[in-house]
Amino acid sequence: MNADRLLALFERISAAPDANPRLRRFILDLAVRGKLVEQDPEDEPAGELLGAIYESMVLSGSRKRKPSKTLTEPDDVAPFEIPSSWAWVSLGQITDLITSGSRDWAKHYSSDGAIFVRMGNLSRHHYRLRLDSIQHVKPPAGGEGTRTSLQAWDVLVSITGDVGMLGLIPEGFGEAYINQHTALVRPCSLMKGLFLPEVLRSDFTQDQFRAPQRGIKNSFRLSDVANVLIPLPPLAEQHRIVAKVEELMALCDQLEAARMQREQCRDRLVAASLQRLNQPSEDPEAFRSDARFALQVLPSLTATPAQIKPLRQTILNLAVRGKLVEQDPEDEPAEQLLSAVLKAQWQKKRKPIPTAFDDKSKTLVKLPLPDSWTWAKIEAIVPPDETVTYGILKPVWVADGVPTVRVTEMKTGSIDTSRLPCCDPVRAEKFRKTTLKEWDLLVSKDGTIGKTAFVPAGLAGGNITQHVIRLPISSQLCRPYIRIAIDSPYCQSFLRGETKGVALQGVNVGDFRKMPIPLPPLAEQHRIVAKVDALMALCDQLEQQLSQAEQSRRGLLEAVLQEALAGRLAERPDQSHAPL
Repeated sequence: MNADRLLALFERISAAPDANPRLRRFILDLAVRGKLVEQDPEDEPAGELLGAIYESMVLSGSRKRKPSKTLTEPDDVAPFEIPSSWAWVSLGQITDLITSGSRDWAKHYSSDGAIFVRMGNLSRHHYRLRLDSIQHVKPPAGGEGTRTSLQAWDVLVSITGDVGMLGLIPEGFGEAYINQHTALVRPCSLMKGLFLPEVLRSDFTQDQFRAPQRGIKNSFRLSDVANVLIPLPPLAEQHRIVAKVEELMALCDQLEAARMQREQCRDRLVAASLQRLNQPSEDPEAFRSDARFALQVLPSLTATPAQIKPLRQTILNLAVRGKLVEQDPEDEPAEQLLSAVLKAQWQKKRKPIPTAFDDKSKTLVKLPLPDSWTWAKIEAIVPPDETVTYGILKPVWVADGVPTVRVTEMKTGSIDTSRLPCCDPVRAEKFRKTTLKEWDLLVSKDGTIGKTAFVPAGLAGGNITQHVIRLPISSQLCRPYIRIAIDSPYCQSFLRGETKGVALQGVNVGDFRKMPIPLPPLAEQHRIVAKVDALMALCDQLEQQLSQAEQSRRGLLEAVLQEALAGRLAERPDQSHAPL
């Protein structure tokens, strides 16, 4: 299978979020297995290269005796099959030096001087040094740390914490040093180049770095570094492998750039469509045209489940602006509905709640509403003899008691009743005002602010903690609409704007009671709920389809790569094990 075929096939499935990194790892996997370029029978075998490496080490004084054992001996089991012209070696066999830096560097930090390469300058999936943050040192003459003065083509490997991060010292880098958290791997003269760092960043070698777990932290001893296994090709093939890797990685860069450009264009179009829907419009016909366009194109433009959230928010925004369903002139105006709710409170000899908003609240009532709608405070929609309040302060947890809802068990739209802790009944009795009833709306007020959920029938008689607000809603209203209003971007912004405190931000219950919500006629409330439910169900379906498509692309990507690695995608049957 040639590179063009592989990349053309990859482009079809590149929408998977990890497709490009996976292809890059696959290219390196082919490289270390001898499947990336063809073997040339004229190449000097790796065994002879090892002999030349040994002789050069003896001459340079970096090695005084031949290694007693190599992986090429008959009793060894190789990790995988490699071409006959290759050899298995340990990293220590092809390097002049493997050591780590000094611990005593902090007192030599300076604003200028030599470069001090730290773990933060190494890379996880590459060997390029990250030079956005550089520390400098002025080493003392003859100090212990000077033995690790870095040279061109030295490879650096992190050996504590996040083991296996890499860095390659380029030519002309200048004076530089490392500390004890990094190993210096100095290739012998015949191995200086990019082949070794390419092998070290492959999954095969990285798996070896991740294997040891010694002490409190993940660590890798220098002897472990020296024993890392390396598949060694002939020298000429090493150069061909490096050239092919660079060619294919450049193509991956092109694919990634094209994918990002496509995503940016799509995201801009989606954002523009949603923005037009979320902005006030004085032209109803223009708005309906924008809405039709958005509903037609957004499903095809939405590529990941994460992109569904803005669509859901737009649906809620349209719902509370009177843009989601048409108004019916036969509906009883919302002002009459609100008067009826307040009248019920008056009949219970409760002081009626004024409908006027103070100056602070007036500044928050910015949405233009249909003529048949009105504004209402949260405290105006509460049934007689009920109140909006938070729950149990310092609950006493027991094995068997009153089920108590915390923010932890709340999800937007539901409560995880299987995990509810229980409060001591004596303690819960002191907070009878927040004893739960079916259809109470719970709103999280601390931590994750604004999550909402209705109390199910099975949780009636339970309670809540002080981090949750209980909102009883008049039965004269459509309760699901009230939850839609509170979930909408408008009310959520109000909640975030009224947060108090520093360490734990929270909504003040007094502010919550005064929060204005847009109130449509009762019949329209029911129509809005039905429409929102239908559209959210479509969002659920789209989200599920996108998730399934993402899993399918990921599975197809793995299948393609595994097939290619096994050599079964060759262009001709007689090339079943041909390289790319």
